[in-house]
Order: sequence, then structure tokens, then C-alpha cells
Amino acid sequence: MIPKGEFALFRDRHDAGQRLAQKLLRYKDVKNTIVIALPRGGVTVGYDISLALRLPLDVFITRKLGTPSNPELAMGALAETGYRHMNEDVIREYHVSKADVEKEILCQEREVRRRIERYRGGRALPSLKGQTVILVDDGIATGATFYASLGALLKAETAKIVAAVPVAPPRVLAELKMLVDDVVVLHTSEWFFGIGQFYEQFPQVEDEEVITCLEEVRRVLTLGG
Repeated sequence: MIPKGEFALFRDRHDAGQRLAQKLLRYKDVKNTIVIALPRGGVTVGYDISLALRLPLDVFITRKLGTPSNPELAMGALAETGYRHMNEDVIREYHVSKADVEKEILCQEREVRRRIERYRGGRALPSLKGQTVILVDDGIATGATFYASLGALLKAETAKIVAAVPVAPPRVLAELKMLVDDVVVLHTSEWFFGIGQFYEQFPQVEDEEVITCLEEVRRVLTLGG
């Protein structure tokens, strides 16, 4: 029987972001520090972290590479910088051909370009060299997109990387501690069926919400409010 505590730990993504922010207060107003969120759900979480810590918010676009026979299963992920994280075990187990991998990469490259245009008006990601980056998502399941994002950020000559997520499996938490400088995970669970199980409300986040979050953080920080 699954313990009751393994469901609906957060009201919604905003609640998760506010709770994460309380664990990240040591980064409040710290110079050369930025919150980088993975769209779409991670941006809603990152929004509350940015406002609480008075830090700029931007997006890092990474796309899951779905397995042909099961698109929800990640055979890897592609970051907007071109960095790839591949799950070779899945590729072997599902007999995915090289042609299938390249076809999926081309498909996701188009979506990456669309999101860069939509969320950042086509502008490139700002230089992260020498920056402390707080990388945020609404949770980690398999970890493919998060690991691809981390791999790309490690190549960006950042000064420090902080991984901040509401929930992740214990295996992922252990791996993150070896990869980054600081990790904040509010809850780990062996009873992990999907990120949505830990939220009372877990609606699909649309492009418009992502853009609103980014614009509102910029407005508040510019006004100094």
C-alpha cells in the first residue's frame, strides 16, 4: 500500500516555488546569480523563486527525445545549445535505429527554435560564464531533460550550479549531488509514478503563462518592487 504522504504534497507549482525559495534564501540578492527554469512547468516554479530571492529569471529550452514506440519514454534529451543526453539503455532495449534518433532530434530542434522565438523573442541565452545558476524544474522523473540541461550548463563555464526541484526519486538526488555544487530537493520518493502525483493541481502550462512569468519578473526587478 502506498503511503498517503506520497500524494499531493504541494497545492500547485506556485506553492512548490515558494517552498523552494525558503530553502534558497542564502542566494537572495547575491550578485551574478540567475534563476534558469525549464519550460514550461519549471518556469511557474522559478517565477516564485525569482521574486522571493530578487534574482533575474530566464528559460533554458531542453526537449525530451521520445522513443518511437513510446513517445512518453525518453531515449534522451536535446538542449538548446545542441548538447545531447542519450539514454543508451532505452535505445538498446527498444531497438531504436540511428535513423529514428536523428529523425526525433530534427523534430525537437524545430520545437526548440519555436520556443526560443516565442519565449525570448529569438534572442540567445545570456552568457552564463562566471554566474551562479539556480536550475529549476517542477520535478524530475527520469531526469533526461534535467541532465541534458546540466550537461550544457557545465560547458557554459558557470561559477556554480544549484539544482532546485520540489521532488525527485532518491537515485536522481544521489546523482545530482555528484554533478552540481548545491542541491535543494524538498521531497524524495520511491513511490514515483509521475510528477503530477505530488501536486493537488498540475495543469498543463501554456506558452502564454511562461511569457507572463518572465515579463512579470523583469517588471518587478526593474521597478525595484
